[in-house]
Amino acid sequence: MFSKNQATPRQASASTMGGSTFSVFGPDTRIKGDVTASADLHIDGKIEGDVTCTSLVQGESSEITGAVKAESARLSGTVRGTINVRELVVLRTARIHGDVHYDSLTIEQGAQVDGRFAPRAAGDEASVIPFAAN
Repeated sequence: MFSKNQATPRQASASTMGGSTFSVFGPDTRIKGDVTASADLHIDGKIEGDVTCTSLVQGESSEITGAVKAESARLSGTVRGTINVRELVVLRTARIHGDVHYDSLTIEQGAQVDGRFAPRAAGDEASVIPFAAN
């Protein structure tokens, strides 16, 4: 019934997922300075500086003080600065203090935004994507 030679499931890796990678900044991480990454970022810590990446996921306890530029962002912590993304999801725990520029926007009930929302102009599209898409 059970064979000793059963194949084990292969772990997903950057090479098996089309070269996609991600970086995680844990809750104990504090960075002063700009963060630029060609990878997707998951931030649970605190950053004082601008964040530029392909895709951003922000944890509930995370704080970003600076501009955010990304292809997509899913925010659930605090952001103090301008946000410029193509696809934005603002979760109910998010607290945003700054203007938001977007192409696609989803906001959960309970999220707080102290700033203005504006769809991005056609000319802004190239400036948001920090890295060429493959």
